[in-house]
Amino acid sequence: MWQEPGGPMLIEGPVEFVTEDGKVVRSDRPVVAVCTCRRSRLYPFCDTSHRRRHRPDGSSREP
Repeated sequence: MWQEPGGPMLIEGPVEFVTEDGKVVRSDRPVVAVCTCRRSRLYPFCDTSHRRRHRPDGSSREP
C-alpha cells in the first residue's frame, strides 16, 4: 500500500468495497487508486479530481 501526498491510496488489486449505501463495487485491476479526498465522481476510486488545475496564464484554481 502506498499513498501519494494529497492524492489517492494505491493498493494491490483486485479489490471489492461496500459503499455507505450498501452497494458493492469491484475492480480487477492489478493496482487500484482509492480516493482519499472524496472529490472523485467515481468514488471510492480516484479520478484525479485532487489535482490542481492550471490556467494558461500560470494561475491555478481548485476544482
